[in-house]
Parts: sequence; C-alpha cells; structure tokens
Amino acid sequence: MPTVILHILGEEPVQGEVKKLPAAGDNLIAVHHPRRKDGRDLDNIEVDCVVVLWPITRINLIEVVGVDEEDKIITFVREQ
Repeated sequence: MPTVILHILGEEPVQGEVKKLPAAGDNLIAVHHPRRKDGRDLDNIEVDCVVVLWPITRINLIEVVGVDEEDKIITFVREQ
C-alpha cells in the first residue's frame, strides 16, 4: 500500500497508507493507520482506530511518499 501525507484544511498533516489513490470522481479517501508525520497518534482520532475516511473537499494536497526504485533493484557487484 502506498504511503501518503494528507494536508487537511486547518489541521496538521496526516500520514497513512491507502489501498488505492483517489480517482477524479471520488468523494472520500480511506487512510489506514493514520498518524502524524513523526509517527505519533493523532489527538482527534481514537488510539485503536484502523481506518479513517476523509472527504476530498477537506484536503488541500495529497503527497505520495514513494520508495526509491534503486533500493528495490538487487544487483551483484564483482569486486576485483
């Protein structure tokens, strides 16, 4: 699941995972394991909450945090 950072109107950014990125016609985004960018729990969400649905109209920006593709490539280096 891709990790995203949601920039919500009037709130701190929220980090979490999504099963799929929202399409142009979607009204909600489902974020799994929502947390602050530093990993701490959110103040306005219950501690045992697993999924939160946010309306797209409340979101300014969605950042997709990717893993460097080079880290995924396994190569063998022959040292001389």
